[in-house]
Amino acid sequence: MLYWFLKWIALGPVLRLVFRPKAFGVDHVPEEGPAILASNHLSYADWLFMPLTLNRRVTFVAKAEYFTSPGVKGWFQKKFFSGAGQVPIDRSGANAAEGAMKSAMKILAEGDLFGIYPEGTRSHDGKLYRGKTGVARLALETGAPVIPCAVVGTDVVAPAGKVYGSWTRPVVRFGKPLDFSRYAGMENDRYILRSITDEIMYEIMRLSGQEYVDLYASKAKELDKEKARKAAAEQAERDKASSGPEQKAS
Repeated sequence: MLYWFLKWIALGPVLRLVFRPKAFGVDHVPEEGPAILASNHLSYADWLFMPLTLNRRVTFVAKAEYFTSPGVKGWFQKKFFSGAGQVPIDRSGANAAEGAMKSAMKILAEGDLFGIYPEGTRSHDGKLYRGKTGVARLALETGAPVIPCAVVGTDVVAPAGKVYGSWTRPVVRFGKPLDFSRYAGMENDRYILRSITDEIMYEIMRLSGQEYVDLYASKAKELDKEKARKAAAEQAERDKASSGPEQKAS
């Protein structure tokens, strides 16, 4: 009930009025029955704008901290995320991936739409990174079609690490459903899972126009941080070397 209130009465109309999001390929999303919406992930606002373009409810998994914070703020936060179509998952434990898989399978078994970000985290530089194979396993385990999605412009509206963004019209593109029933019974074959995931990521790349990097996003972030640390250290050494003679002269 709260989901539809937020979508059609409270939050949704405001977002539509202010940002006027555009959507293409909405007819590729079935009017009923389960489907996996596999999307790129540029901003925390992705999960707001993509479902906004559909008449059906879309459910995502979110970290449990959004649902367990104490006090009045925590209560409102829990109500908001629950109402916005999020279900909690503990990502800290060793069985986090399995817990997310079970939650997703339950949602699809109920005939609903499940949204997933195969990259596993937001892109820090606008590029599209290698997908994790959970989306492929989910497709084979449930038999649900995979609909590739691309959300563009949300990194301008709500850029990572900034309180305010800039105005632009977010664009959501839905591709044709991908059917992987030919691989039924092969959900434990890692080569099949990788092949399916790569096919999904290719379709997302085609829809989003992003540059594709065959590297996990989390690893790319680590490498960029390491490069930044090395660059800062080298600059500090150069500054130290250049200031040496001046200090001696004084």
